[in-house]
Amino acid sequence: MFGQRLFHVRKGVRMNLLRILPLACLLAAGAAQAQSAGECPQLPGDANLTWSAMTGDDFVFCKALREDGGEVFAVMISKDSPFDPRRADRAEKAVIDGHEMRWYRGEIASAPNAEVREALIKLDDGRVAHISLHADSEPELAEALDQAQSLRFRGPQLSSN
Repeated sequence: MFGQRLFHVRKGVRMNLLRILPLACLLAAGAAQAQSAGECPQLPGDANLTWSAMTGDDFVFCKALREDGGEVFAVMISKDSPFDPRRADRAEKAVIDGHEMRWYRGEIASAPNAEVREALIKLDDGRVAHISLHADSEPELAEALDQAQSLRFRGPQLSSN
């Protein structure tokens, strides 16, 4: 009888844990997201943007969002980047956090009229920051470029690429 009672208690505990586990996972994901937003570059104060961030073992992916939830640009900070800038795709020259860099044109197959820009910046800690954005118009592109170029990376200074 003692064994049966213990089984029922354990079963009840397991049932409660199964009810609590999804909530704990949501809270943990929220905490990880808030923590990873701290690893994102500093947004310009007057831009009215917020970060939506996600982390992995060796990366942080940050999306700069407008108040309406629309994405303005994204920054992936990782050890490596699959982005390989091509000289033929060079576009605007710019400065981010005091360092000269260059934007490169890109394209999106499902949105052939979109203005796409990407940049790659080497960080002093050995990681790279891949910045990407797309816009539906020239004015939207100009605003997104201006906001992305106002980013400030925390920690060690960037080295230019």
